[in-house]
Amino acid sequence: MSACPTAVVLFLFLSLPSSCSSDDRLVVGKPLSAGGVIVSDGGSFSLGFFSPANSTPAKLYLGIWYNGIPELTVVWVANRETPLTTATGGSGSSVSAPALAVTNTSNLVLSDADGRVVWATNVAAVADTPAGTGGTVATLTNEGCLVLRSPDGTTLWQSFDHPTDSFIPGMKFRFRMTSGGGDRLVSWKSPSDPSPGSFTYGLDQVGNGSRPLWRSTVWTGYRSSIHYMANISAHVYLGVNAGDGEIYMGFSVSDGVSRARYVMSYTGKLRVQSWNNASLRWDELIAWPPNECSRYGYCGPFGYCDNTDGGGAAAAAVPACKCLDGFEPTSSEDWSRGNFSRGCRRRQALTCAPDGFVHVRNRSHDECAAECSGNCSCVAYAYANLNTSTINGDSTRCLLWVGELIDAEKIGVDDEAGDETLHLRLSGLDTGRKKDRRTVKIILPISASVLLTCIFFLICVFKTKAGKGNKQRRRKHKTLAFKEVNAAEGLEFPVVSLKDVIAMTNNFHNSFMIGQGGFGKVYKAKLDGQEIAIKRLHRDSEQGIVEFRNEIILIARLQHRNLVRFLSCCIEGDEKLLIFEYMPNNSLDAHIFSSTRKTMLDWPTRFNIIKGVARGLLYLHQDSRLKVIHRDLKASNVLLDEEMRPKIADFGMARTFGDNQQNENTKRVVGTYGYMAPEYALRGKFSVKSDVYSFGILTLEVVSGLKISSSDPILDFENLTVYEGKANDLVDSSIINSCTPDEALLCIHIGLLCVQDNPNDRPLMSSVLFMLENQSIILPFPNEPAYFPHTNTQVEQRRGNTQNSKNS
Repeated sequence: MSACPTAVVLFLFLSLPSSCSSDDRLVVGKPLSAGGVIVSDGGSFSLGFFSPANSTPAKLYLGIWYNGIPELTVVWVANRETPLTTATGGSGSSVSAPALAVTNTSNLVLSDADGRVVWATNVAAVADTPAGTGGTVATLTNEGCLVLRSPDGTTLWQSFDHPTDSFIPGMKFRFRMTSGGGDRLVSWKSPSDPSPGSFTYGLDQVGNGSRPLWRSTVWTGYRSSIHYMANISAHVYLGVNAGDGEIYMGFSVSDGVSRARYVMSYTGKLRVQSWNNASLRWDELIAWPPNECSRYGYCGPFGYCDNTDGGGAAAAAVPACKCLDGFEPTSSEDWSRGNFSRGCRRRQALTCAPDGFVHVRNRSHDECAAECSGNCSCVAYAYANLNTSTINGDSTRCLLWVGELIDAEKIGVDDEAGDETLHLRLSGLDTGRKKDRRTVKIILPISASVLLTCIFFLICVFKTKAGKGNKQRRRKHKTLAFKEVNAAEGLEFPVVSLKDVIAMTNNFHNSFMIGQGGFGKVYKAKLDGQEIAIKRLHRDSEQGIVEFRNEIILIARLQHRNLVRFLSCCIEGDEKLLIFEYMPNNSLDAHIFSSTRKTMLDWPTRFNIIKGVARGLLYLHQDSRLKVIHRDLKASNVLLDEEMRPKIADFGMARTFGDNQQNENTKRVVGTYGYMAPEYALRGKFSVKSDVYSFGILTLEVVSGLKISSSDPILDFENLTVYEGKANDLVDSSIINSCTPDEALLCIHIGLLCVQDNPNDRPLMSSVLFMLENQSIILPFPNEPAYFPHTNTQVEQRRGNTQNSKNS
């Protein structure tokens, strides 16, 4: 990862290059000299030498900056601690000519005019690479990353792993939970000095040297957060992924924002900026800390910064420090003068046994409370049920605080995703007083409440009688209106009555149920002698009558051998039912993830399933009367008929596009994490390329028999690419004997092309199907996905088992 200084930079002895190289690469034997520039393939970034304004004496640095904007803004500096001087040798000096070169030992080396090395990548040598043989290559990507690759395409080193002061889209910011270390942004010393300054930013804290300056809220496992920037009418999306003992953070911005970055400024503020093409300058969207009150420990122990009082500029100008419930200022005199550093003290000392917790906001959890109650050193706890969040991790969290509670902050309910209730331990006497104060307030309104209850009861009696008649009329209207769909839309399918469905399923008895999910339950029955599957939606489903009607109109129009066939429907009262052809072999996930049933799918069958799903998607995207985005393609939504032919099912989340429409945004992200494309999961933007991403994950799962989409993934990008030519290391061990290695590797390669982070890099389904059916074509090398899982224990274990089986 790389970082980017925010200072205005001018060339002194090096002018802005007018002879920019059109190539984005450096190769052995062709160094980059002072005055030369490498421009990324898309023209977004440049690599070259620069000299900061007002540096005395003038110094040269190797850096990466935004290309095509008048204000030269550097995003990465190689030799920030060892600058080159522009002149050597005293009064008779001559201008030096530093150079960056790829060496025969597969390294990037920056040398001064005398050939002395001032900076190098220092990676282990791969092999000697003679000049002109096209071996090790350094490439500047259009995301602003300088990547050094070996002749076989392996990434040896990249600037994104060595940030300076900026965080830009495409980077992954890491924190290692085991060692406590991780990537850090380090500010410039001044606008004219890129050397490391006083302020740093990392996933643990922002600090002034070793002293914390500002800290964000505690990360409890939420996968993403969204900040709306009203000044540019855009969103900044932060995505977090945890795995293999590390946490990865990345960010992106919504459409319409050409350039954006986080920068750790030399003044000690972490700033989010975007480039304004109209004013030709960087606009500041937000900065942390936003005010004095938000600085680390500003309100002292057991004090908190109340950001719910006031707002805007007033709130920033007048910090609002308050004491937590059960506490009072340690020094009232200091607080009156605006000095809150000594914080607050307890009104009643803790005695441990009778102590309790005061509920600051939201709700608690018994086990979390018990864990804190059993530890007299625990002063507070917070419980997070991530499973109930719309943007979540994969478990619950219990956060405990021991010792003084410092750096607390009260925010609005909607200010930040992931805020939790704080349960604070107080003396039993103090919590008792709070109850006593409430007693009078509770008793006084009781008489009035009893009278109001009686009046309310009488009103309900009259309304119930009238409501029954209205409800019956509404149900009848729904049923009659729905039966008119056939004629209005030119569709032909029968509408089955609820009475008939109840008879077919013995009133939805469990013995007829064959599956269930978040949508509802599926029952097996017979209609006119034909076996059918009845999908019964939950009564409290968010899908209303209009949406349900539109879904039926959509799926009734789709006819393809690789789509499940819609037969009928029923809507009466609160019941909403869909009737499909019955698939005797259940869903794909019931086979490939089952240790007993996966043997039913040999390699030829799996290869045909992959091609069948591809044909079904191509029909949805291109060949049907409607351009349809499925939005929830996954193994459980691919059904298998009696001959194991795949049929895509569940169009409850599908959306239709116009002929010329390329993408769409939604505020309500639906689907299944793991199969969702990054731009959809983080920004709500979906297109045909979103389905392509899901198809890529599904393809890799069919080949490997492993849940790549799960929250505990067991395949990683490196394993999938390093084992090129070794299909048996990646293919499901149950089908080794029937596997055709070339076909398996082709599917793996196509799967990786489909899960690339940039939607524009992913192929269309027409190209995917062409590649599947024409194995002789040369495929491009895939880019690593930004959020691809990195856990490979079971893949290595499988590789060993495969080798052992060969030797036995």
